[in-house]
Amino acid sequence: MSEHSIDLFRFPPNMNRWLMKSELDVYPFSQLVEDGRTHWDGVRNYQARNMMRDDMKLGDLILFYHSNTKPPHVGGVAKVVREGYPDFTSWDVKSKYRDEKSSPENPRWFMVDIAPVLALPMVSLDAMKANPALEGMPLLRRGQRLSVQPVDVEHFNEVLSMAAVSPEDFE
Repeated sequence: MSEHSIDLFRFPPNMNRWLMKSELDVYPFSQLVEDGRTHWDGVRNYQARNMMRDDMKLGDLILFYHSNTKPPHVGGVAKVVREGYPDFTSWDVKSKYRDEKSSPENPRWFMVDIAPVLALPMVSLDAMKANPALEGMPLLRRGQRLSVQPVDVEHFNEVLSMAAVSPEDFE
């Protein structure tokens, strides 16, 4: 197990769970594993920014979702290793995520740092849509495009179950 390994079945009940989207050809879960951790920069939606700034806490768990690929799918579990802080790419003149209204003195955008916990066998969007236990999961709602979204504990655990993850996988 890595330094970021945890027992997914014995985490505090008040811990938040999230889903974060990344395009497979931009930053796949395998790259996160290789890097060991990364900052989640470039989010330019106020609702997603507010969740990262205000709600994502150290140790929170994340379903790492590969979007804009066939099939879109959950490919791993990560965790928050640094709580929200100003997204420095927003004032970097060389960044594609630059926002002229953001500055170090008055940051408009925030990010968190995440680290890998466990690679999962692919859990496809179609399989999740077909699972009645995931009814109401934000990812499955029509028009839901946020790159950062909350996931309730029952949905989180069901996705892990769909990936055939069991407590023995962490011993």
